[in-house]
Amino acid sequence: MGAFVLLFKEHEDENVVIYRYGPNEHIMGKIQLNKETKLFSEIEPLPDPSHSNKFYFDRAAQRMARCFVKEGGIFPGKLTFES
Repeated sequence: MGAFVLLFKEHEDENVVIYRYGPNEHIMGKIQLNKETKLFSEIEPLPDPSHSNKFYFDRAAQRMARCFVKEGGIFPGKLTFES
């Protein structure tokens, strides 16, 4: 079974980047990456209990980490995780 996570950037400054994430545009939580501590935190969980928040959070964090480490800290306005 494949996975798809949609991410939309909501805020970025020199210390943090925040994305909305979820399976589609209607079911989204919020995740934050602290650029200084390199820690992810959940700001809002997915509002629909029929979707696994941990599943989507983990994949959103993985995609954001790739931007931070492999793509030189460039965080585009829209990201996807696909597998």
